[in-house]
Amino acid sequence: MRQSELATLIDYMYWANSRILQSAARLTDAQFRLPSVIAGRDLRGTLVHTLDVELSWRRRLQRRPEEEWKKALAASDYRKVATLADHWSRDEAEMREWIATLDDEKLAQNADVEPGKDFPLWYYVVHLITHSQQHRAESAQLLTQLGLSPGDVDFLDFCDERVSV
Repeated sequence: MRQSELATLIDYMYWANSRILQSAARLTDAQFRLPSVIAGRDLRGTLVHTLDVELSWRRRLQRRPEEEWKKALAASDYRKVATLADHWSRDEAEMREWIATLDDEKLAQNADVEPGKDFPLWYYVVHLITHSQQHRAESAQLLTQLGLSPGDVDFLDFCDERVSV
């Protein structure tokens, strides 16, 4: 995968995250923590998990110390959507900065992060993106059930919006 294509997928990921967080910002605190059978956790837990995986995989792929990427975020630290959105915004800036340093050659190299798995770096970045998409879909469903649909969050909707801007 080329860096420009990966950067487009990262743009999409944050566009979709933004749509979810904008809808979530309209929830009451009780709705944000309402138990759900869809994701096996409440919306807050689902979103914190999504951020946690994005953050931890980026740090792992950057070869940061294990204690940085193994430490899980606690949902209880994010009582308000605004707190979560602020943390996500900071992580987005760090992610974009890192992605910009990766060239096509680096993306094709073995990431060497899991014993016995000789996957190129781009596989792991795509995993991070698709993992987030799974949980965004769950989050969108939870929001829709609460009457606050984020609207369509498909890749081609992102592309349509991007072209029309």
